[in-house]
Amino acid sequence: MVQIDRRSLLGALGVGMSSVSGCLGSSDVGAESGSITDSSDGSTGSAVEGPPTVGRSLPAAYTAAELEAATRSGGPPPDGIPAIEDPQFAEATDPPALLDGGDPVFGVVLDGEAKAYPQSVLVWHEIVNDAIAGTPVSVTYCPLTGTAQGFYRGETTFGVSGQLINANLVMFDRATEEWWPQMLATRITGDDPGDHLEEFRVVWTTWERWRSAHPETVVLTDDTGFARNYGSDPYGGYNPRSGYYAGGSFLFPPLTEDNRLAPKTVVIGMRSANGAVAVRKETLREERVIEFDLGGVRHAAVYDEPLDTGYVYRSGDAPESDGTDSVDLETATLSWEDGDVVVDGAVHAPDSLPFEREIVFDAMWFAWYGYYPMTDLHR
Repeated sequence: MVQIDRRSLLGALGVGMSSVSGCLGSSDVGAESGSITDSSDGSTGSAVEGPPTVGRSLPAAYTAAELEAATRSGGPPPDGIPAIEDPQFAEATDPPALLDGGDPVFGVVLDGEAKAYPQSVLVWHEIVNDAIAGTPVSVTYCPLTGTAQGFYRGETTFGVSGQLINANLVMFDRATEEWWPQMLATRITGDDPGDHLEEFRVVWTTWERWRSAHPETVVLTDDTGFARNYGSDPYGGYNPRSGYYAGGSFLFPPLTEDNRLAPKTVVIGMRSANGAVAVRKETLREERVIEFDLGGVRHAAVYDEPLDTGYVYRSGDAPESDGTDSVDLETATLSWEDGDVVVDGAVHAPDSLPFEREIVFDAMWFAWYGYYPMTDLHR
């Protein structure tokens, strides 16, 4: 396996090592674990079951063995980038002083509880082991691929393995110590690999947008127990976009490449039993509603203007709890009207159409294509 050290690569981008040492792990609280079994929360694994998994079919371009062989060291050891184990939150009316309205946050609503996780904090930790509405979850972020995703974790917790595949975070669960590439949400090590994590939606938006849509939200603070320069991003910045996030260069090569879009172009990606699809986010902003067939099934991507995000629906009945009438996407007429989506004359919020909603997430194009070269692309 080729070993690449993120320290030297970030140094080549002109990033100061005082910043990098915090991002990649240092000798302060919880950051000296040299093996997966010596995890930052003191757990050793075997007494607790692994994370809950679900029976689902996802497109796969590579076998588990091929993915494991493609693993590269990102520099730090397991838990060298320490997950946040005891997250602290502030009310929306008293947010962290360093959080600007235009800064990106990763928003989650589960069972009526809203939380926001600033990118400026997660860039230093990549995983937050949290509980939302009493349910144990992990909110995860990979700065190299621009992906924020949520997983139900059960009784275990996730940590940062220090390994990368396709430039993407490889998580490990502390109960079984198995590897789970973030974007794939799939176990690639251990006996009979291929289990899929149960996911929930994480919305990439800005603090001002999230706070406006969810005034009752709480927001993760930088009171993490670790000494980090949370006012500085070691990779660049998003407000405005700069450094690694703005350039076309890679720190780690993707599994395969495609030049239809610039590598760091943001797409909204969806994968399911019907296949994989990427919708260029700027295109969705412009067109508002994009209908397409995937695997012989009708789908629709719709834009949410207040949150600057998108949702993808497939043909099928809405969940019974929605209380909506059954509508067939195959024959329905969809249109955009003043921020809402009109379905056969009935007005719906973009996140509440009367169809089956799929899990989607923002991603850099190079990373999405690297894992899903079979993907359809709407650009």
